[in-house]
Amino acid sequence: MNIIITNSSGQPIYDQITTQMKNLIISGELKEGDALPSMRLLAKELKISVITTKRAYEELEKEGFIVSFTGKGSFVASQNVDFLKEQKQKEIEEHLQKAADASKHIDISCEELMDMLRIIYEGE
Repeated sequence: MNIIITNSSGQPIYDQITTQMKNLIISGELKEGDALPSMRLLAKELKISVITTKRAYEELEKEGFIVSFTGKGSFVASQNVDFLKEQKQKEIEEHLQKAADASKHIDISCEELMDMLRIIYEGE
């Protein structure tokens, strides 16, 4: 599993893990029923505390992304991918609304804003 932890992001480590795992599930890279690494193995791979991975898994389970079975491990739960994508799209729309509002305050045209977005989008 390709999870990248950064100390400079300001985002808690458990939250970085949950965000990246959610994205892997939404993108279809992790599919329903796929086994996740044990909390101990993931902690060892990421060189972090088991308590941190435990919290990440608990958050994912609470939000319905994974299911855990004592003695068997944690697995990707069945998801309504369309619903999850809709939630992400709503988040993006909220961010874009904030960007549009901020742009209007300093007289950046829609065309200039679109150019900025295009550069950012294509740069990644």
